[in-house]
Amino acid sequence: MRTIHAVAGLAVVLALAGCQRTSMTDFGGNNTSPAPVQAQPVPTVSSGQLAAPTGDTSQFPAAPVSGTAAVGGVQTPGGTEVAAATNALDVTKESMVGNWRVSNAGSSCDMFLTLTNLGSGSRGGTRGCAGELTAMGSWEVAGKQVVLKDRNGNPLARLFKTADARFDGSTNGGQPISLSR
Repeated sequence: MRTIHAVAGLAVVLALAGCQRTSMTDFGGNNTSPAPVQAQPVPTVSSGQLAAPTGDTSQFPAAPVSGTAAVGGVQTPGGTEVAAATNALDVTKESMVGNWRVSNAGSSCDMFLTLTNLGSGSRGGTRGCAGELTAMGSWEVAGKQVVLKDRNGNPLARLFKTADARFDGSTNGGQPISLSR
């Protein structure tokens, strides 16, 4: 019977030993926990005017004065697009999405613009158009201009916002083009 009591007593001691609290210690027996990260000071933000650029400004081409002007690779007769670019209204990509009526070289057709990515622009297309616009496959907004591109991503035409729902410009071939809703 003593052996039973001894075994039972040993079992109780082992059970109680298993209930002891343990903590994370390193191999040296020291209880270490990471030190809290200290907040770092943030410098103040200042603002002001930038100094005027200095140096040679001859790297920029002179503006055309008359005749045929080139704006972004699109030839325009008489520089009319230069005036449109100068007075152009701001344009956003989202405002361009949807159906547009196109007037080009005396004829009318439809253009559809989406936000679906296609190469470096967004997917677009025409219906019932003639000439260069039959190859239109994408478009993009670059600054204040809308660039219509062919299916290979080459510019076909550039337009500028001239009124709330109107864009005017020209094709690469020099034909005037306008979009309206």
